[in-house]
Amino acid sequence: MQNIVIETPRLILRAWRDEDRAPFAAMNADPEVMRYFPAPYTRAESDAMVDRISAMMAERGFGFYAVEEKGGAPFIGFVGLSVPRFAAAFTPCVEIGWRLVRSSWGQGYATEAAQAARDDGFTRLGLNEIVSFTAVPNEPSQRVMQRIGFRHEPSLDFDHPLVEEGNWLRRHVLYRLDRAGWEGLQTG
Repeated sequence: MQNIVIETPRLILRAWRDEDRAPFAAMNADPEVMRYFPAPYTRAESDAMVDRISAMMAERGFGFYAVEEKGGAPFIGFVGLSVPRFAAAFTPCVEIGWRLVRSSWGQGYATEAAQAARDDGFTRLGLNEIVSFTAVPNEPSQRVMQRIGFRHEPSLDFDHPLVEEGNWLRRHVLYRLDRAGWEGLQTG
């Protein structure tokens, strides 16, 4: 697989490096970062996620990219595209997602990187649609989805099958953007 690098004015989205594992594990262990997930990750769970992401990137030519700040932090989180590992009314699909270290919150980095990953999905990958989803209470991520042009599809909101019944995070909202909507963003 070719090594894809996507640059934005302030960020570099790139393949994962071994030195990303420790800061990624620290981010995934932060209860505030993981507030809208069932639990923080152990180091083993975090490393397994890096392995899955790297395998997907090698197999499909896309995935969640490691994100670094130009001239700054060498790792601030991940942003990119993925294929969900569960079945739902909207699968199979490609989703866009992100997770950043707390020190990078509130600076527009998630939006900036997500726009670049979205554009890569519609241009280089030729996708016809990209979805995004999160737990209902995760309003910060929903605002990013809205800022990058995604629209809420209430009829496709769902109970996440990988979150146990009764958990306050089980109910998820689904946002989507199709190619025509993306093209409209480019001209508008």
